[in-house]
Amino acid sequence: MTVRDANGISRRESKGGKIRAAHKLAGWMLLGAVAGASQFLSACNVGPKYSKPTVDAPVAYKELKPENLPQVDGWKVAQPSDDAIHGKWWETFGDAKLNSLEDQVGVSNQNIAAATAAFLSARALVKQARAQYYPTVGVNPSITYSQVPFATAPSGGSSGGGSGSSFLSGTFAEYSLPFDASWQPDLWGRVRNTVRANIYGAQASAADLENVRLTMQAEVALDYYQLRAQDRLKDLFDATVNSYRDSLKLTNDLYKAGLATDEAVAQAETLLNTTLAQDTNLGILRAQFEHAIAMLLGQSASTFSIAVEQVESNPPAIPFGVPSQLLERRPDIATAERLVAQANARIGVAKAAYYPNITLSAAGGFESTSITSWFTWPSRFWSLGPSLAETLFDAGSRNAGVQQTLANYDQTVANYRQTVLTAFQQIEDNFAALRILSQEVQEQNSAIVSAERTLEIATSRYKAGIDPYLNVITAQAALLANRQTFVTLRMQQMTASVQLIEALGGGWDAAKMPTPAQTISNKQE
Repeated sequence: MTVRDANGISRRESKGGKIRAAHKLAGWMLLGAVAGASQFLSACNVGPKYSKPTVDAPVAYKELKPENLPQVDGWKVAQPSDDAIHGKWWETFGDAKLNSLEDQVGVSNQNIAAATAAFLSARALVKQARAQYYPTVGVNPSITYSQVPFATAPSGGSSGGGSGSSFLSGTFAEYSLPFDASWQPDLWGRVRNTVRANIYGAQASAADLENVRLTMQAEVALDYYQLRAQDRLKDLFDATVNSYRDSLKLTNDLYKAGLATDEAVAQAETLLNTTLAQDTNLGILRAQFEHAIAMLLGQSASTFSIAVEQVESNPPAIPFGVPSQLLERRPDIATAERLVAQANARIGVAKAAYYPNITLSAAGGFESTSITSWFTWPSRFWSLGPSLAETLFDAGSRNAGVQQTLANYDQTVANYRQTVLTAFQQIEDNFAALRILSQEVQEQNSAIVSAERTLEIATSRYKAGIDPYLNVITAQAALLANRQTFVTLRMQQMTASVQLIEALGGGWDAAKMPTPAQTISNKQE
């Protein structure tokens, strides 16, 4: 007989309740110990600390020594105090049409749109990685109906008459509303390093977006000045064709007067027709540059056009700063450096695989065979407890993963340093080009003056019957070639100026890179 205490509870039940309470207490103490340990170990990070790779930056640009600075053609370097390109860099060229084109690039260029989408994707990866800091909670409600057969007693009431048993079936319902939750404490920095790696990747993607933007802006300016060079050449050849027509008319008149030969007329016709064909051919390149600009602006080449215009272009003064500042002003250098940081963080992710993982799991809910008692307190159930997982043997898989991340890190460091070296090369190339072109333009201008004088003398001697018409043709061809070279040199000056600005970073600065907080912001940068 069961003895009951003053509260009406049997001693056996009291003992069972104590056991269950002890189990609950032990479970909670175990979870508390694990949680406390996770807090203690959360400071553990098995990954290496990141430091930016060192690079050797020159003290000064070689081409900007005082003896190398150009002093001709109005081109000069801005004072070192103006050590940065500010705002819309293309406005320094003072061309309203170029300004209008550049303003459209950031709005409709598809390469920029693609790079923007890549940045948004990289930013989403940061949010995805941060979700691993928190538990995963799920619910799986169900209502199940089942039919189960069962045997009935024999009709004669005999306990041994199994052969007389009959079978019936019954339908049962089961109502279940289980909740489950699991969480892996970030004991060894795997999640933290994954988040860091994705943040660095998002920052690299943001810098890459700015590099694409700068490249597209520079490409528009390059194509624009080459198109304007074709306009200048077209104007030059049109004027030359008109001049050659006048020469042909003069030769015909002299031939009719008996003062020139039929050969001279044929030579004048040949020169005119050859130059006319060259004049017509200029339309091909102009159309191609116009189509290229349309593509860069995200417009159809079939509906886009730029009116012919004679633009007098002169290279502007460009602030250059000091070489060490270049590391903070080139978006491609920033991209390369952030990729180094990302590779460093991934080393920590790979090393964390050496250590065990602890998972805290909990489940609970309501389960009943009657819908009326589904959500009552006696229908509750729960389970709670931690688990630990550790790989004992993987045939060197984790070690190979760590070695791979170390090699990837070394690769990104080399790529970063190569990007810096390429940047300095591009700057020196364009400084040298501008310095030499400035002098060459002046020399070519003198050559044009000499060619004009030669043509004037040859024409006078031909009219006087002293020299053959071939001398005039030679002088005309020399003058055209020199004028054509001058237009080409001026175009090279403008394109070198654009490329120098691009090489200097186009006014971008590393301070414009999104912060870690901004990489998880819902606002689009």
